[in-house]
Amino acid sequence: MPHFIIDCSENVIRLKSADDIMQEVFNSALSTDLFIASEIKVRINPFSYYNNGNSLDDFIHVFGYIMEGRNADEKAKLSKAIVSKLNDILPEVPVISINIMDFEKSNYFNKSMI
Repeated sequence: MPHFIIDCSENVIRLKSADDIMQEVFNSALSTDLFIASEIKVRINPFSYYNNGNSLDDFIHVFGYIMEGRNADEKAKLSKAIVSKLNDILPEVPVISINIMDFEKSNYFNKSMI
């Protein structure tokens, strides 16, 4: 765990490959020392149709889901690392953002827990 789901305008993956974008998010998350590599999962959803503030400006938004227990400073460090790296590799994208949400241990379950 964590999961990072990247929503972006379809043009973004024409500027940089989906694999490259996902790898940079992976590397940024790993660089924070909050997770081990085998825990990090990254996916991307490019959108052909969207309304971004009544415009078609390119965008990237990352939804980060992590297990509860990290403090606000750690979450801020993670957010800044990912947005900074995405801005470095895609400076022409005007909107790059992230939000981090906690999974609650009490209601999280996966197949390995059966």
